[in-house]
Amino acid sequence: MGELGDIIMNYKEFLETKAQLNGNFGFKPNFMPDFLFDFQKYLVGWSIRKGKSAIFADCGLGKTPMQLVWAENVIRKTNGKVLILCPLAVSQQTRGEGEKFNIETHISKDGKPKNNITLTNYEKLHKFDYRDYDGVVCDESSAIKNFEGKRKEIVTQFMRKIPYRLLCTATAAPNDFIELGTSSEALGELGRMDMLAKFFKNDENSLHPIWWGARWRFKRHGEKMFWRWVSSWARALKHPSDYGFPDDGFILPKLVINETIIESKNPFVMGSQPEFFPREANTLKEQRAERRLTLKDRCEQASLKSEQFDSSVLWCYLNDESKYLNEITKDSVQVTGSDHDDKKEESFIAFKAGEIKRLITKPKIGGFGLNWQHCHHMTFFPSHSYEQYYQSVRRMYRFGQKESVKVDIITSESGRGVFKNLERKSKQADEMFRMLVKYMSNSIKIDNNDYFTKKTEVPQWL
Repeated sequence: MGELGDIIMNYKEFLETKAQLNGNFGFKPNFMPDFLFDFQKYLVGWSIRKGKSAIFADCGLGKTPMQLVWAENVIRKTNGKVLILCPLAVSQQTRGEGEKFNIETHISKDGKPKNNITLTNYEKLHKFDYRDYDGVVCDESSAIKNFEGKRKEIVTQFMRKIPYRLLCTATAAPNDFIELGTSSEALGELGRMDMLAKFFKNDENSLHPIWWGARWRFKRHGEKMFWRWVSSWARALKHPSDYGFPDDGFILPKLVINETIIESKNPFVMGSQPEFFPREANTLKEQRAERRLTLKDRCEQASLKSEQFDSSVLWCYLNDESKYLNEITKDSVQVTGSDHDDKKEESFIAFKAGEIKRLITKPKIGGFGLNWQHCHHMTFFPSHSYEQYYQSVRRMYRFGQKESVKVDIITSESGRGVFKNLERKSKQADEMFRMLVKYMSNSIKIDNNDYFTKKTEVPQWL
């Protein structure tokens, strides 16, 4: 058929990339070791019976051993292989957990399976072939929505035809409920746009993604149905008692949050008119300008506070912040985006081992999945990302932490509004968990409208 035939085949291939592997793939658990707590056994058992599911458990509740047991169940059921995707340096951490619990895992960076359970970083996924695996786990799965569109698409695409799937994170949708569409689509439930059309509406009457966020609101009577639907494929908890289990061993020490306000030395200049009194920076442009104006003062304050502790993490957002902090802070190492992935991992591992006293990095680089309970102090410059703030704090303030954790929030008089926004988003995150726990025992299943499961039929006249 020549050129027309090529077009038809290309269209078939396009539809194939959009198809989901449908069906109920759950099975009865075949491996439930004693090292799991009772609440972990419940979650793992539920997840295995579902086949494709998400566990939104708070930091330190043992998502790693739950993932490993889930993977071992899939292996024993299928006699196949499982791939566990991790943020940077977390694969090494997961391998250590596997050794602790006598579950064999191997790290791969070249795209080749390594025995039954293969560990790799999200950044390496493009090297792997989904046909090598019967199961896939996304550790800190909320990270995929922080990737650029291409990376997020690679993860979702990879999972489409894998029968057993598990997503694990503490912050599924910390400040916007519709971000749950990322998880739903990865599991083969409703796609993001289908989810929006079914449960939400916007006043602009547009389904274009540019309107995502505060403009979307629940349809009338849609909120209850939404949470019941999410509860059909996800479980969430902050404490074991959310499911009726005792909280013994899962009580955190005190978290101390101090806000230091830097006095503005360079008031804004709006147009040609100087402003003689500091005021809140309202627009993003003003907030960026404020960060630049107060950069040295904020960094010097952060450095001073970090040096009062034997171990500290100094979180930042700008490259200039990272560079200046490293110049003025004693015994510090900075981890930047331009560093090779291997160098980043080496620095994170060295910090956990106590070989680095003060670590300087950005939340998007080191804010996910790492366990730093040896550290009790951090400094933070507020941004609008509640998830990055929450995850940054939870690198050290997590179950297993024995000491009180101190968080120094450093901002300026003009930048206080950003921190207030974080507090507002914190309340929204608590509401999400409350609603999921409320409806988890009264869920409903909604079939995804998968229009791409039938093979394309070419008309006979072609």
